[in-house]
Amino acid sequence: MDKFFRGGDKIVGSVILKANWQDNPWFPVELEAERQIDLIRYPDRYGHIWDGEYAKAFEGAYFARELLAARKEGRICFVPRDPILSIRAYWDIGGAGAKADAMAIWIVQFICEEIRLLNYIEGVGQPLSYYADALRVLKLGPIVCVLPHDGTNTSNITGKKYKDHVEDAGFEVRVVENQGMGAAMQRIEAARRIFPMCRFNEATTEAGREALGFYHERRDEHRNVGLGPEHDWASHCADAFGLMAIDYEKPRKHLKKLEIPNAGYV
Repeated sequence: MDKFFRGGDKIVGSVILKANWQDNPWFPVELEAERQIDLIRYPDRYGHIWDGEYAKAFEGAYFARELLAARKEGRICFVPRDPILSIRAYWDIGGAGAKADAMAIWIVQFICEEIRLLNYIEGVGQPLSYYADALRVLKLGPIVCVLPHDGTNTSNITGKKYKDHVEDAGFEVRVVENQGMGAAMQRIEAARRIFPMCRFNEATTEAGREALGFYHERRDEHRNVGLGPEHDWASHCADAFGLMAIDYEKPRKHLKKLEIPNAGYV
């Protein structure tokens, strides 16, 4: 029903209005107090309870606070592409077949102290040509594809490295080295650090933001201990986002050591 009214083309002859607590002139002080408590104590469930967002993984969601802050600060909005600076596509590599892991790609620009997330692409079981075409359709100009360390692995289907396939498709390719033990948590912490610099193009990153909001910790409920990130449909998007965060921080640290002002990326 939600998709019927809010998704796709407008229904002919209909008037559809979005209303929420902000539009209620008689919103009681008791509910406002409750809303403020949820905003501070339960940011991971606040959007669902008060703003009409889809339910996410409430407990242990890694980026709930960061996404809520981005929304409150107006960083989920229209984000234009800078025609001068380069475009990067950060990949998390999936597999072949209908039950394979998803392939996830964030399209990004680094502009001084700002990270512009322009688009998000995801698919399951598609050949690499599908993603190459998806990047071309965006018509963003030359794109540097940044792959995780397994970009140098060999495809079971073709016998060629993923890196070689993407290069054959006409893209410049760079592979980020393996972060070693604890790589997943390194990506999460890097993502949290750079989140305040991120601006999301609202219309084209919704699927990616939904996955980031769901990405959560796996827990042993009997012992009440965390077991690290859950590997599920949301983890591939989060891994690509974390790869971007790791890659963004490295040149910044290098420039800081040299005491060179960070004038942006090209």
